[in-house]
Amino acid sequence: MKISRRGQRMPSSPIRRLFHAARAAEERGVKVYKLNIGQPDVPTPEAAIEALHHVDRKVLEYTQSEGLDSLRDRLAEYYRGFGLDVTRDDVIVTSGGSEAVLFAFMTALDPHDELIVPEPAYANYLAFAEMCGARIVPVQTSIENGFRLPPVEEFEKLITPSTRGILICNPNNPTGYTYTRAELEAIADIAARHGLWLFSDEVYREFCYTDEPFVSVMSLPQIRDNAVLIDSVSKRYNECGIRIGCLVCRDRSLRDAVMKFAQARLSPPLLGQIVAEASIAHTSAEYMHHVYDTYLERRNYLIERLNNIPGVYAPMPGGAFYAMASLPVKDADRFCRWCLDEFSHNGTTVFMAPASGFYSEPGKGLNQVRIAYVHDTEYLGGAMDALEAALEAYRRENKE
Repeated sequence: MKISRRGQRMPSSPIRRLFHAARAAEERGVKVYKLNIGQPDVPTPEAAIEALHHVDRKVLEYTQSEGLDSLRDRLAEYYRGFGLDVTRDDVIVTSGGSEAVLFAFMTALDPHDELIVPEPAYANYLAFAEMCGARIVPVQTSIENGFRLPPVEEFEKLITPSTRGILICNPNNPTGYTYTRAELEAIADIAARHGLWLFSDEVYREFCYTDEPFVSVMSLPQIRDNAVLIDSVSKRYNECGIRIGCLVCRDRSLRDAVMKFAQARLSPPLLGQIVAEASIAHTSAEYMHHVYDTYLERRNYLIERLNNIPGVYAPMPGGAFYAMASLPVKDADRFCRWCLDEFSHNGTTVFMAPASGFYSEPGKGLNQVRIAYVHDTEYLGGAMDALEAALEAYRRENKE
């Protein structure tokens, strides 16, 4: 049978495509240090678990397509706590942040429209653009300067009659780069001047380690009505599996169009919404401070270990819980696969995400990997021991 051209073009996930190789390694008895995916090991808030245990409904019913009113009220209250002028009507609950991105793209972009995105970028942006027939136009950043944004004029040079929006992730996945207010203001000015949507994925807003406070695009007055916020409770409360995110926008026409897609998929998960609402309502500041401090400690440990491995360079991430590292290899895809298929160090190996999948242009990031520091320092230490041994063995065997 014939597969659609869209199906053939759809990129595989650099985060998950080596999953079966990792499972095969484990079946051989090798301990696999999993640094490929942002699945935190920090416990979910007790209030969230309690809410799940005490679900007293007799029917697990559909909800409104835009999500439970009580959850949307909680989300709006959460954003107002950051000084954002957001109401319940501005919020549409989605099945994870991924669905929010997909709905935003499907609503705002037609086939062959262009979306400007700083790269490296979250790999699923590329996949969702392919799904709706749009084209990613990259603004390239460099690991050598910590993935700092180029002058904002570089964005403007890329604008064509087909450009419909700019997409940022702040703090960034996969680089950990955190935008300054000046950078956001400059990008917002361009979006406003050219009548573009400004999509902002702010899933990691609670994990910003820079001295400058986090700035949301929803706070920028010049793009009040064409800013689209993408968010999720997955990483904030360590509950990736409940699949609850949201799209926030003040533009009524975009929300009305998004609702058509939301109605087509019926409703976001009921149980997930119950858990998310309890998380927002009852998670303490002490819990959030603990999670923040935990990731900060892990970040500092990981970056020091990486940069002490001969030939490895990793800039200090300003937020989220990912680090990009350049390795002394020519092909990180091949190296990552080799680590799982052929290598072990004292019965262990390491599973990382090759960075080529975070770039839309072939040939970019070939010697880079993304590492998620979502495990404790003992776990990270074992992973770094395995990585250092793997690089030494790989260069020796492959003469790289």
